[in-house]
Amino acid sequence: MKLFLVSLCVIFFSHTSAQKSDFKTVDFQKADSVASYYKGHDLTNLPVLSYKLSSPLTTDVEKFRAIHSWVSNNIANDVEDYRINKKKREKFHDDAAALQEWNEKFREKVFAKLLKEKKTICTGYAYLIAELSGMAGISVQIIDGYGRTVTTSLEGKPIPNHSWNAVKLEGKWYLCDATWSSGGISLEKREFMPGYNDGYFLAEPGLFALNHYPLDTAWLLTDPKISFEDFMNSPLVYKYAFSNQIKPVQPTGMNIRLSQGKPVEFVFELGNAAVADQISIEINRGNYVKVMEPILEKVGQRYNFSFQPGLKGKFDLHVKVGEEYVISYNVEAKRK
Repeated sequence: MKLFLVSLCVIFFSHTSAQKSDFKTVDFQKADSVASYYKGHDLTNLPVLSYKLSSPLTTDVEKFRAIHSWVSNNIANDVEDYRINKKKREKFHDDAAALQEWNEKFREKVFAKLLKEKKTICTGYAYLIAELSGMAGISVQIIDGYGRTVTTSLEGKPIPNHSWNAVKLEGKWYLCDATWSSGGISLEKREFMPGYNDGYFLAEPGLFALNHYPLDTAWLLTDPKISFEDFMNSPLVYKYAFSNQIKPVQPTGMNIRLSQGKPVEFVFELGNAAVADQISIEINRGNYVKVMEPILEKVGQRYNFSFQPGLKGKFDLHVKVGEEYVISYNVEAKRK
């Protein structure tokens, strides 16, 4: 405990951002029940499926919720196809003609497999969301760009590697990612682990932009817009940051450089204040791991988080909620 000074700063999200909280008076239970009722439904007739998911509901946001929930809970992430596509796209990185030929050939395979086996990659998820929503009279765009995860390398001249959606509801655009809502990939087993994550449904744009960067920056839906360089250097946020709406504000970069004994201030936005007492910090350097429960000092709606390293050298600093990682930084502490 002597190595750390801790308090956590929480700033609640701006109500001007397009996010799920705009619909806090809407009860999504009926929409989720409709999606659950049609669990396992085949994809041989998309207009019929779209009608079944949307017709029992009255508002567009509920209809879209049913569609997003159904896709996220009934479509599996195809780990093998993702691996093959990634390898081929890296191979043809500097050959535009060969890359386009591969994309067209692979796209046909992806959609055929999606309709037959209900397995796909992000392109298939985004396509299915757009198709089912369009048939229900809801305007949806497929957004292509870059996604950052713990296993994703975007060094050098990166290739766009992810797709997601924007949906227009009540005259306003919102962001969602059915691929990441559907579950995650087990690094040990190299297989898809289903598990719905509601944090990617109508996500707060500022948080979404930390691991989603569109080719067309208009789809960031933020003002000001984060630059691609800042996106590449931002702290790494995990799915539980979205579940609990925890957004790092300061430091703005993932890599922190400081002098030994000099504290660094952290600021977070926290949408779910109920998890504040579950927050911990993990320091990780090789075989050295130290977890501490921070002493939280609340000032108004804010909590300050100040970290003073008692060790020098490079190490990882993780913010956690319970046993789940939320945000990661790389720290290098030098002697005074």
